[in-house]
Amino acid sequence: MNALRFAARRAAKTNGGLVMIYIIEPEEFQHWIGVQKVMREEAREEAEERLESLADEVRSLSGVMPEFAIREGEKREQVLAHIEEDEDIGLLVLGAGVSGEGPGPLVQALTTKYITKMRIPVTIVPGSLTLEEIDAVC
Repeated sequence: MNALRFAARRAAKTNGGLVMIYIIEPEEFQHWIGVQKVMREEAREEAEERLESLADEVRSLSGVMPEFAIREGEKREQVLAHIEEDEDIGLLVLGAGVSGEGPGPLVQALTTKYITKMRIPVTIVPGSLTLEEIDAVC
């Protein structure tokens, strides 16, 4: 949620937009096509519901109506592909985990091995920041 708050506040301050991406990772269980289709539909409905609820928060924080992107595949690949396809995206905001195990696999991948594939700056918002601290830096 810290990354979303930061992105919403920044979009409002810069008169920019905000794209929220939800990536549905493929299920390993793919034996029956009918079951797989139902699972994909349910995952898509869940993604749409989650993005709608987060959009309400973005609008209340910033007055910005976010765009949604729902993609299927491996998270790192889909983030990179979406950024490449949408030339209007000028900054990627990622939220770092709060556990002692590091920032999280997506942040780790996109800021180390795959950073050379990025055509835009990356902002990492620490999960340990308070809402007041986020507001102060925006």
